[in-house]
Amino acid sequence: MSDLLERVTAFRAGFARRQASETVELPGAFAVRDPDFSLSQEHNQLVVDASDADPAALAELTAQGLGPGLPHRITVLDEALGERATPVLAAAGYDREAELILARETAGCALPEPAAHPVELAELRVAVFRQQLGWGLDEEPARQLTERRTARLRGAERVVFLADRTPDGEIAAWADLYLDRTAGLAQLEDLVTAVPHRKQGHGDTLLATGLALAAAAGIPQLFLIADETDWPRTWYYCRGFTELGRSYSFLKG
Repeated sequence: MSDLLERVTAFRAGFARRQASETVELPGAFAVRDPDFSLSQEHNQLVVDASDADPAALAELTAQGLGPGLPHRITVLDEALGERATPVLAAAGYDREAELILARETAGCALPEPAAHPVELAELRVAVFRQQLGWGLDEEPARQLTERRTARLRGAERVVFLADRTPDGEIAAWADLYLDRTAGLAQLEDLVTAVPHRKQGHGDTLLATGLALAAAAGIPQLFLIADETDWPRTWYYCRGFTELGRSYSFLKG
């Protein structure tokens, strides 16, 4: 594993711990829980941060850490362990999703004109909630997936909610930006353009703004997570990102 990938893995594990309402320490892993966001898989899951964890033990560790009533989600941060765990967890009824870890350097990145700007959750709330409903979620899941950003504020040294607007001031697109000078890393997460405003350059503006803010903070690398099967991965490749590795998520309803 490269030094950069090791630092990214450590950052992701640390972020999960810091934003958690409750943490249960387990062999080679830890469970995070948050009763305020019980419908958010991100906030209720087993995170496997050791590369030598026993794949045969993961299902039982998940049951111990999460208890009854929650979907059993496991995130395995080490790629090789995720591969070894796949047949074991498949036999236990888990479906697998592969996540690409993409990164690029921030050196030389300058703010675009116009740039996206930091906003408070109070400004962002309506646009995010409306988009969640537009994706077909019921009101309570949509509310929780909007409000869970309050927990994310605990995850990194600095957490910024970025928004890009239409010429008349409507929020058209948004993203989370996590900045950690100690780790030398930034992460861009949940980059979304509302359906009516797609293909108008808002995503490029958010990405360029995030890279520039990371560079200005003295952070040399920005990474993000992309679904292996979805089109944004190609979009990021065209903008200078390269693949560091993969992690895996396993879900059993």
